[in-house]
Amino acid sequence: MLEKITTEYGGYVEGFLQVAPKIILIGIGGFIVGIIGKKALEKIIRKAIKGEPELDALAETKRENTLIAILGGTFSVVLWIVVLLLVLSELSVNIAPIIASAGVVGIAVGFGGQYLIRDIITGIFILIENQYRVGDIVMINDLSGSVEEVTLRKTTLRSIDGDMHHIPHGEITMVTNKSARFSQVNIDFGIAYESSIDAATEVINKVGQEIYNDPDWKGLLFEAPYFKRVQALGDSAVVLKILAKTRPGKQFDVAGEVRYRLKKACDVAGISIPYPQMTIHNLKKDVAGE
Repeated sequence: MLEKITTEYGGYVEGFLQVAPKIILIGIGGFIVGIIGKKALEKIIRKAIKGEPELDALAETKRENTLIAILGGTFSVVLWIVVLLLVLSELSVNIAPIIASAGVVGIAVGFGGQYLIRDIITGIFILIENQYRVGDIVMINDLSGSVEEVTLRKTTLRSIDGDMHHIPHGEITMVTNKSARFSQVNIDFGIAYESSIDAATEVINKVGQEIYNDPDWKGLLFEAPYFKRVQALGDSAVVLKILAKTRPGKQFDVAGEVRYRLKKACDVAGISIPYPQMTIHNLKKDVAGE
């Protein structure tokens, strides 16, 4: 009995020693392919993603590193699964049932996790295309707010009311980024018909230059707020359009300061800011007068 066990054990050892060099070569080959593949993947991603001068270089590097880590990890998993199957094949293990079982499991997981896979794939494209990043003010579908977190599966928005929205990437159909590269102050400023448009234009441009030259606000502006055009002739006001480019997400703060200073400047200059008025006719008195 002992002799039989020793013979069988010796046969296994002899068989293993015969295939051991191949297994070692497969392992070394997998290791080398892994290193070369990751290096190539990193170069491809860094060349494929074009940097934007207006954006922070550190944030751009973090985005690239995130993609490299995600795709590099996926590459490693696939590579070592292939290496394991090759090793099992060298050990005379029939890998056909394993591959078939993996296919069945993959189909089952595909049906059960199709939404998760869709979320992840969409998330990868969001990162690659740099559609938005943490801190941007965006509108996703019908929800708007500041981006607090972006993962492969979902985006987290914080609305102005403080509500937190978790949006799976697979549900995103439209994205409006309100702070990409720059934001825009867009103010419709009404003056009374009795007031001078030229005088109002002068006040607007003067206030814009004052804000632009103010050290507390200059860092938020790419240009001074300025009069663009007469936007409309309304029922009770001449509407003037005021525009200015600001740093991403700073348009609301700047617009508030422009309105604040314009109100004070218009009071000093005697420019009237109208308010809705209504004329009421007394029909009985009119009829009696006739």
